[in-house]
Amino acid sequence: MSRIALVDDDRNILTSVSMTLEAEGFEVETYNDGQSALDAFSRQMPDLGVFDIKMPRMDGMDLLQRLRQKSSVPVIFLTSKDDEIDEVLGLRMGADDYVRKPFSQRLLVERIRAILRRQEAIASDETEAPEDTQVMQRGELTMDPLRHAVKWKGKDVTLTVTEFLLLQALAQRPGFVKSRDQLMDVAYDDQVYVDDRTIDSHIKRLRKKMRSADPEFSAIETLYGIGYRYNEE
Repeated sequence: MSRIALVDDDRNILTSVSMTLEAEGFEVETYNDGQSALDAFSRQMPDLGVFDIKMPRMDGMDLLQRLRQKSSVPVIFLTSKDDEIDEVLGLRMGADDYVRKPFSQRLLVERIRAILRRQEAIASDETEAPEDTQVMQRGELTMDPLRHAVKWKGKDVTLTVTEFLLLQALAQRPGFVKSRDQLMDVAYDDQVYVDDRTIDSHIKRLRKKMRSADPEFSAIETLYGIGYRYNEE
């Protein structure tokens, strides 16, 4: 049973969404502000977090930033209808997805399931594609899907599930271009719609993390209007 942390200062949302998720077989823990959630995470990390952005004491952005210092647990943001800037910023900070308020609880459930399926596929050694589970070496890059581990020049790099899948898809075939649509198919369940900007934001976040290990990292090339390519160094 997957543990979901639901963080929102709206008690109606906490009550209704937690009831829906529990009916779907999830274990749910609710928090009405980011600080309370962060304190709980220091004792036990959830399998996935659903964070509202605007909250008292500590908002969703601050909570994600603190969380990313020690964990790559998947996170979905709940955003207001007009908060496009917050959505982009959240993705750049390492969120895996977002759902706009007011939202369909069925949509939220499907997005949670899609992310957890991706995470399970990375962690499982029972997959239909053996190459996706083997340790991959591409120049200075080492990826171990079964351990969700990434090293660049021997240094550990912590990636979210989405970032890992995007890097894996690009590095599997160095020199070949992957369009944004192809990367969407890799990173997202086909029931979940995302736009080009979402993929671009994940790639920017991925580059930033790789450059934290090596400021000269340049293996991911942007081909404007086409997509992205991994160049083996």
